[in-house]
Amino acid sequence: MAETTSLVTLDDVTAAAARIEGRVARTPLVPTAWSDPARPLWLKPENLQLIGAFKIRGALNAVGAMDERTRSRGIVTHSSGNHAQALAMAARAYSVKAHVVMPDTSPAVKVAATRALDAEVILVPPAERATRVEELVAEHGYAFVPPFDHPDVIAGQGTIGLEILADLPETATVLVPVGGGGLLSGIATAVKGLRPDVRVFGCEPELAGETAESLRVGERRVWPVERTYRTIADSVRVGLGELTWQHIRARVDGVLTVSEDAIREAVRVLATRSRLVAEPGGAVAAAAYLTRCAELPEGPVVVVVSGGNVEPALLASLLAG
Repeated sequence: MAETTSLVTLDDVTAAAARIEGRVARTPLVPTAWSDPARPLWLKPENLQLIGAFKIRGALNAVGAMDERTRSRGIVTHSSGNHAQALAMAARAYSVKAHVVMPDTSPAVKVAATRALDAEVILVPPAERATRVEELVAEHGYAFVPPFDHPDVIAGQGTIGLEILADLPETATVLVPVGGGGLLSGIATAVKGLRPDVRVFGCEPELAGETAESLRVGERRVWPVERTYRTIADSVRVGLGELTWQHIRARVDGVLTVSEDAIREAVRVLATRSRLVAEPGGAVAAAAYLTRCAELPEGPVVVVVSGGNVEPALLASLLAG
């Protein structure tokens, strides 16, 4: 498909890697003993980042790319939890104040972790998260760092793709959870920029299947929150932004959707067979591998485990089956 001049480039991703080097964990690729021999599976455990999710990469790159005067006004975003913690930590790293609007349905563990990083948390109904940020920007002049629909955020997330290919050059397929699309956009940019032959697929719940529908009809579709909030995977309940949609349309090979039961099983498999704690949204790509592996090209597959910030009671119930 035709590319757009406004898309993030491989050079942007490599610049982001230099900017955040030493500030984030360079997570390893973890082999598995439970994969298809024709499609051996490696896990990229971004749940091992200090805040428990990949989001720290994009937040640090975006805040680090700002001029000091802009940062000093304070930083604001909206998030269900993982970007909230990432922005709070990035703000702390640059000695500025973070203000985070969170849905009042956010897991308590994510709200508490964001507040523990010295951010001001404002809880609102899910449908009001974006409009409340607009009000805060207008009232206080805060700098807005979107959770996904921003070039510096996308470039920061793309550093994962650089690491995957550096550690496993023979990678054939990369599976990536998709909600707002920043992670998928960034990884696809890095991977396709270095190895156009590697297949990159987004993975999402059937109950929040906006990306699959968007690709099917050829235009961005965003579902109402009443519809997407049916899925257990809270971190991927948001729809694509305009910028992430452009990247996905141009650089992603397809989207695999998975059931709620498959997500629950993936959380169990990651915990019991690979000793990795994943939140439901972080396990969506693993769920796609477990249920749709036969649809993938042969050769090594990398699954991104994007986050591990799960309520203890929910994790216990999922492990109990």
